[in-house]
Amino acid sequence: MPKKFMKRYLPTPEKVQSMQSLRFLGDILHEPNLWHINRHCVARAFLVGVWFCFIPMPFQMLAAAFCAIWFNANLPLSVVLVWISNPLTMPPMFYFNYKVGAWILDRPVLAFDFELSWGWISHRLIDIGVPLYLGSLVLATMTACLAYLAIQYLWRRKIRSDWQLRRRGRADNDPSVGDQAS
Repeated sequence: MPKKFMKRYLPTPEKVQSMQSLRFLGDILHEPNLWHINRHCVARAFLVGVWFCFIPMPFQMLAAAFCAIWFNANLPLSVVLVWISNPLTMPPMFYFNYKVGAWILDRPVLAFDFELSWGWISHRLIDIGVPLYLGSLVLATMTACLAYLAIQYLWRRKIRSDWQLRRRGRADNDPSVGDQAS
């Protein structure tokens, strides 16, 4: 995995711990697993960050940060991954979530006729909200689990290939291996 890349662009523990706005967390930010870049912490960060990016809610990053602390996932990576759903990707993601939820509930997909008024929102909240959140929960869980498994698999594959390269390099440099083959 791109461990050096992540270390270069993710904030250091010292930088985050020195932020005045996060002082209320106290010693929680001193937990080493929140900052490690290893297979388990990164895979859990993908699980948390990808799950929250599919949930339409305010303060996704804050929720992802608290879950990262709870699950001992890499904190900065969990928060950064929430930005998969950004102002450009949210409309198609959440519309797809709504369509999946409507399909699961066997409801027709409503035509898009948005009106910014309290009456429209209160009338359509149940019609749109239930399928949207059901589809969001289903897709968030499936995608987060797939991301977790993919990171685990890719990290292990990278380690195996590195071991094989080292083993071949040692065999090529070891003169006793060549004598035994003759």
